[in-house]
Amino acid sequence: MSTPKIILITGCSSGFGLLTAARLASSGHKVYATMRDPGKKEFLEIETAARGGEKRLNILAMDVSRPDTIKAAVKEIVAREGVIDVLVNNAGFGIGGFFEDLSDADWRAQYDVNFFGVLNVTREVLPIMRPRQKGLVINISSMAAFSGTPAFGAYCSSKFALEGFSECLYMELRPHGIRVALVEPGSYRTKIFEENARYASRFFDADSPYFSWSQRLKLMVDQHARANHRDPEEVAAEIEAIIDSPAPSFRNIVGFRSRVRYWFVRHIPFKFYAWMVDLALPSNA
Repeated sequence: MSTPKIILITGCSSGFGLLTAARLASSGHKVYATMRDPGKKEFLEIETAARGGEKRLNILAMDVSRPDTIKAAVKEIVAREGVIDVLVNNAGFGIGGFFEDLSDADWRAQYDVNFFGVLNVTREVLPIMRPRQKGLVINISSMAAFSGTPAFGAYCSSKFALEGFSECLYMELRPHGIRVALVEPGSYRTKIFEENARYASRFFDADSPYFSWSQRLKLMVDQHARANHRDPEEVAAEIEAIIDSPAPSFRNIVGFRSRVRYWFVRHIPFKFYAWMVDLALPSNA
């Protein structure tokens, strides 16, 4: 392991955030794990204790869509530690639904967390890193940032936006000694498709022109989630490797299957890709 660092992670009540916080704390780093509702901290505490990292874990309230909670959490960390070495922007969710079924509120909720939430937290942390001419910002993106699929327009586009922002930020912060890295996981066994799943305002509206298609897609996604045995610990391990590396890569695609998919969608004509999606997810039009 590299020198122990002060690490701030968002979205730690479940999934990648929970496992990353537990893993890094057990590796000797001092972790400030944040979540919108600290009442959901039990599973994180149990997991971290099981790995022996409970003494290096600190849990704070933070809603990435509320700047006041971000300012309060960052202020508390700096008061305790004086520095923040690493920021892991992990908080996010996916909302399912076709464009015409998604309300304006649905779109804004998706972007408030997945995109503007990253901007909000990063904006507060950079002034802590810049005077030291060192720091690392890790943004958790997704393979959804490389190829769209029906009924996931809000989620995919929020990740497309995150990728573009991260590329610009990488170049802007490099002269200040602050590194930026993206982590791009594929589909893993987390709660995003189960307890944490969200749907468009009209997703279950039988009068929607997309109703039968959306219900078939939901069934397919549910079946995929139950059959998915990919261990999300792989993503936590990738984040740890980036933190420990003296010169981490900017783009970090997790898993062989994800790297193959990335190559595939980058090299085939879009019309062919869309045709393949239509075969896998046929519409009722």
